[in-house]
Amino acid sequence: MTPAEKDLNTLLATMRPVIREGEYVYALWPHGKPLAGHIAAAVREAEGLTVVLPRADADALGLKYDFVAAWITLQVHSSLEAIGLTAAVSAALTEAKISCNVLAGFHHDHLLVPVADAERALEVLHELSADSRTANGGGQLPAPKLVLRGEQPEDRPALLALTASAFSISPVTGLPVEGEPEEVDLLRRLFECGEYLPDFSIVAELDGEIVGHVISTRGRAGELELLGLGPIGVVPRLQRHGIGSALMKETIDRANAAGERGIALLGSPEYYARFGFVPSTSLGVQAPDPSWGDHFQLLPLALWPGGVSGTFRYAQPFDGVPAAS
Repeated sequence: MTPAEKDLNTLLATMRPVIREGEYVYALWPHGKPLAGHIAAAVREAEGLTVVLPRADADALGLKYDFVAAWITLQVHSSLEAIGLTAAVSAALTEAKISCNVLAGFHHDHLLVPVADAERALEVLHELSADSRTANGGGQLPAPKLVLRGEQPEDRPALLALTASAFSISPVTGLPVEGEPEEVDLLRRLFECGEYLPDFSIVAELDGEIVGHVISTRGRAGELELLGLGPIGVVPRLQRHGIGSALMKETIDRANAAGERGIALLGSPEYYARFGFVPSTSLGVQAPDPSWGDHFQLLPLALWPGGVSGTFRYAQPFDGVPAAS
């Protein structure tokens, strides 16, 4: 077992805040009632037994509650004798005007914050950790390394949650999306479709946390097999930090290594030109929807055959999906 850490700066610099799936509530357990549901924590007081459990379980059991929380675990093995971790974390969240309830386990500290503030809380905690890496007289602890790897089936719940977060603001309107973004259901169906290509579902991990994902599935222009890229998503707090670019470059490298002919996508011409994408019509390929214009682009790879013509066809789950740029 890894020894528990006591040094505050080391704890802050190396902590990795991770959101546990689901919503949690505090509820007063009825006196004399046998425990039921997936109770995650409990505190016995003179006035009764307080439990923390998933919101769905509380609803099923008819328990009353008034605080719905996201559960954040600080993935660092903190000693129960460590001084200052709770104070430092609480102070940072207080400054950001985020309420926080702290639970200390044997291995980790756990924070329950309002669901609506979960992403902002993660951002604050990552900033606190980054600031601590430059403490101790300016000494720099190693920054977490971005790892790009293939998607595993057990990743899928996290990838769907990441996509919901990444597309919570519409790329078309710039406004918050009501309900589940359409990209989430699209990704769910791409995982199960016949055009799914496991080698081109790529996950970005930062210090063990999934922070980005891109998928490319089989598409065609006439008889020529191509890749249709998208959706690509990065957690909001780390957007514009190079993760999307890393996922794009990894996709291109894998596609060339696999002998693919080209990659098609719908997106900003100004952004994707940096990777070598050009309007598809310049290569003889028409967009599925002519109104997409130059936003529908192609990247010819090393084995691009030339003399190509036809209309691009995405994987079947894209049928009927509105265009987004």
